[in-house]
Amino acid sequence: MRRDSPPGTRPGYLEAGFTYLGLLILVAILALATSATLTLGSIVQRREAEQRLLDVGAAYRQAIASYVRTSSPAGPRRYPQSLAELLKDPRYPGVRRHLRQLYPDPITGKAEWGLVLAPGGGIMGIHSLSNARPIKIGEFEAENQLFEGKSSYSEWVFVLITGTPVISTVPSARTGPDQGMVPPILPSISSGQHSLFPMGVVE
Repeated sequence: MRRDSPPGTRPGYLEAGFTYLGLLILVAILALATSATLTLGSIVQRREAEQRLLDVGAAYRQAIASYVRTSSPAGPRRYPQSLAELLKDPRYPGVRRHLRQLYPDPITGKAEWGLVLAPGGGIMGIHSLSNARPIKIGEFEAENQLFEGKSSYSEWVFVLITGTPVISTVPSARTGPDQGMVPPILPSISSGQHSLFPMGVVE
C-alpha cells in the first residue's frame, strides 16, 4: 500500500532536502577537521621553532665562551664587541671562527637579536626579541633552568657569566650598525636566589 505524502509536498523534494542537510553536516565536519589539523600543525611548527631557538641560543653561548677562553694570554679576557666577531675573531691575523654562521632568530625569522651587554663592555649573551608566549614552560636542560615558567621568548636569555656579578637589570641592543638600545628585559637575574653558573661559566 502506497503511503501518501503530506499535502503540497512531493517525495523527491523530501529526499533532496535530506540530501542537502546531510551535505551541510558533512561540510561542517570537514571544516572542523581541517581547522583541528591546521591548529595541530601550527603547534608542531612552534615546538620545532622553540627547539631550534634552544639549539641556536646554545651555539651562541658556546661561541661567546670560546671567544672569552681564547683571549690573548698577554691581556685580560674580554667579551666580543659584536656578534660578527664570533664569525671572524679580529684579534688574530688569520681567520679564527667561534661560530659557523650568524644564525637568525627561529621565532621571528629575523637576523636581529636582543643583546645582553657585559658590565665591563662587550656581549655576554643573546635573547629573542619575540614577546610571544612559549609552549614549553618546564623540563629544560640544566643550562637553561632559568627558562622555567617564563612568559615570553624574550626571557629565554642565553648568557655567559664570568664570575658572580649582581645584575639588577640587563640592557639589550639591536644587532644593527646603530646598536640602538631597547628596554631592559632581565630584572629577575641576580646572584641571590638563582645561580647563574648553569647558563655557562668561564673560570
